[in-house]
Amino acid sequence: MRDKLARNISIYRKERGLTQEGLAQILGLSFQAISKWENAQTMPDISLLPQLSKTLGVSIDKLLGYVAQDRQITIYEEEYKTQEYYWGMEPNKACYQVLQLMPPTKHLKLLDIGCGEGKDAVFFARNGYDVSAFDVSDAGIEKTRSLAEKVGVHVNVFKADILDYRLDTYYDIIFSSGVLHYIKPDYRKEIFNNYKQFTNENGMHVLNVFVNKPFIAPPPENEPNAFKWHSGELLTYYNDWLIKDSSEIVFDCNSSGIPHKHAMTEMIAQKISSL
Repeated sequence: MRDKLARNISIYRKERGLTQEGLAQILGLSFQAISKWENAQTMPDISLLPQLSKTLGVSIDKLLGYVAQDRQITIYEEEYKTQEYYWGMEPNKACYQVLQLMPPTKHLKLLDIGCGEGKDAVFFARNGYDVSAFDVSDAGIEKTRSLAEKVGVHVNVFKADILDYRLDTYYDIIFSSGVLHYIKPDYRKEIFNNYKQFTNENGMHVLNVFVNKPFIAPPPENEPNAFKWHSGELLTYYNDWLIKDSSEIVFDCNSSGIPHKHAMTEMIAQKISSL
């Protein structure tokens, strides 16, 4: 709990635009005390938690890491509550690339970040991978569990917010499709360093992210928690990995019932040990 609390204090302090000195002044403490909290050297006294959570604009439970969020993060929470599968049932084409590049001829642990309704996570489980998956949507998690049970496979699915969640378990493959735009720019370096750190040698990251283009209109979905990415930006976090594939595509989409286009960077990178 101490490490999670330390990370959350730092994250939410920065979200509020507060320095360590500024937070310390509000709480009537020294900035050294705040620094020790954020370095997990000490923990706040329990009597300070109500004022600390109020100042940081989050509940005590969220500050301690017991809940993923206080408000709806994704617009798809309601969309996923229907019987139909919003994104359909066909696996992402990148799933087949994973099968080709790292077939499960041995035990391979795979993490699906932002699994949505679970079609890709279940596909991987059906093909022999040891799959964990998370999403911020309760409805998406339930549909993932239901789909896995229907197919007869196991997926370790859990609720988490991509901004808050950090890995502490090693994986061979990290997969994510259509989710990375929820990561705020200030957190990207830290989050990708965490993902890279907890990837086994010769493991792979198979990722994509929407990128902004001046000749493509904004998508019709109004996502208040989405943030811009630029062409080539994803690759900058993998300059020390082997890039197996990198491309930028423009494709048609009708997910909202309104025809529109997206530009997307697709990347496959492998962790190669240094000589």
